[in-house]
Amino acid sequence: MILRTAAARLHTAQTALRPAAGRRDDAVPAAAAALAITGAGVIAFTFATQRHAPQPPLTAGAPPQVPAGTPASGPIAQPSASPLPYAVPTTIKIPAIKVSAAITTLGLNHDGTLQVPRPGPDYDKAAWYTGSAAPGQPGTAVIEGHLDSARNGPSVFYRLGATRPGDLITITRADHQDAIYRVDTVKRYRKTAFPTDTVFRDTDTPSLRLITCGGHFDTRTHHYTDNTVVFATLTPPVTPPHHTPYDWPAPSPGASNERRIR
Repeated sequence: MILRTAAARLHTAQTALRPAAGRRDDAVPAAAAALAITGAGVIAFTFATQRHAPQPPLTAGAPPQVPAGTPASGPIAQPSASPLPYAVPTTIKIPAIKVSAAITTLGLNHDGTLQVPRPGPDYDKAAWYTGSAAPGQPGTAVIEGHLDSARNGPSVFYRLGATRPGDLITITRADHQDAIYRVDTVKRYRKTAFPTDTVFRDTDTPSLRLITCGGHFDTRTHHYTDNTVVFATLTPPVTPPHHTPYDWPAPSPGASNERRIR
């Protein structure tokens, strides 16, 4: 399902967002604040086949607004890792939901709406909005992805709603560094009550928002009713435990220092 921002809604979203160092734009424009409010497209794959993408429970109403610089809240929010310099993202992996996809870069259309991956070779790629922070930078990186389509079936973020707090998201960048995020929380919001400021406001620490459509497909409007949003925070790389070749017990007092491999 295509993610598209309605121009009329875009002009009403004038959230003031803090700029981040190394950002291509001076600040995330209103397009980012409204990027996934409205879905538009053809009859949905899930409707046509009575299959349903996994999704979290609906969040009733907009949550309280948080000040800029506050990391995304969640049940197991982790301390952020050291930020990385600017670099364009190239791939995204979410092992828990078997996502492994290339990332394309998209900006704004001439009418100020957010570009989306079009049908063709880029349709099943995730898309990083170039007006947001680069993954690994301080600030909020925004990556969108299609849910599905009538022609091609499930797309890159079809199972995004199945992610859980603690799941890892690895974004490889053009400088060959990995920005590894840990999921803080997963939310589903009505598009008619989308908490723009909460979702898109920049944070002092590196954070990430993954966005796709959610809810049910309205055959009258040809829109999905909701949006699924993953909130995540940059985390230090996971260090594998150190193992020695042999794990010997401590010798008893007076025992010989000789040891025998059995």
